[in-house]
Amino acid sequence: MTDQNIEPVVLEEPEEVSQMVRAKRKRGASVFEVFLENKLAMAGAVIIVLIALFCFVGPLVYHSNQISSDLNIANTAPGHGHPLGTDNVGYDELGRLMAGGQSSLEIGFAAAMLAGLFGVLWGAVSGYFGGIIDTVMMRIVDALLSIPVLFVLLLMAALIHVNQLNLTLAVAFFAWLVPARLIRGETLTLRTREYIQAVKGMGGGAGRSIFLHIVPNALGTIVVNITFQVADAILALAALGYLGFGIPPPAANWGSMLSQGVTYLYAGEWWLIYPVGILIVLTVISLNFIGDALRDAFDVRLQGR
Repeated sequence: MTDQNIEPVVLEEPEEVSQMVRAKRKRGASVFEVFLENKLAMAGAVIIVLIALFCFVGPLVYHSNQISSDLNIANTAPGHGHPLGTDNVGYDELGRLMAGGQSSLEIGFAAAMLAGLFGVLWGAVSGYFGGIIDTVMMRIVDALLSIPVLFVLLLMAALIHVNQLNLTLAVAFFAWLVPARLIRGETLTLRTREYIQAVKGMGGGAGRSIFLHIVPNALGTIVVNITFQVADAILALAALGYLGFGIPPPAANWGSMLSQGVTYLYAGEWWLIYPVGILIVLTVISLNFIGDALRDAFDVRLQGR
């Protein structure tokens, strides 16, 4: 008997595995198709991309001095050299919108990601273990939710040195509460599924069940919530800036710019409030449109499409 008569063995993929892979691919395609069908979400996505390009790429094209002020050109109307005029201390308003947008978007997305990460871990652990652990952890969440968020943020801003990192942590400190409750509810449902029971039966620990099975299966809820959290964080930051607790100059954020612009609105200096107000509204509405579309796309009732 020679090696020439031996045929290579081809390992075929089990039919169940193939079906699961095809089902996951189909669900992914379905989510993408449902999102593309939502015209408002597509418009919102385009607007967010344009605003991000304006804030982060714009300064590379349009150069302005955002470090030192010039009182000699303060409150200059839009015109040659200053397309959107200057503010009350002489900063170019168009450049200021770009710089303020950078900090607002960075803080908003960073706070939402931190809140989502911590909220997911808190809610998954609480829902998975249940019992006294779930009771204690959720009562902590309920207690924090009962506190007026804006009041605490103002108190924290008054007591600590205000910078971009501190504002991000302050906004994220309360933003994690909602995703924690959402993921806890998802976990209470998912922990009774057969595959979780199978993991337990094979000796798998809580970490394996939470990180490899529960969190991935709650990904739709997580993504949708983070989208709304970004919008809420930008609004909270704008509110703090409007009340005088924004990032100190020469740094800027949209809330502080809006607060300063209101002072000069009745003097006819519209360029100090309308452009920044429009940017805030467009950003928040666009993120809400995207969140609504993602919620519909991840809805289990549409997975068969």
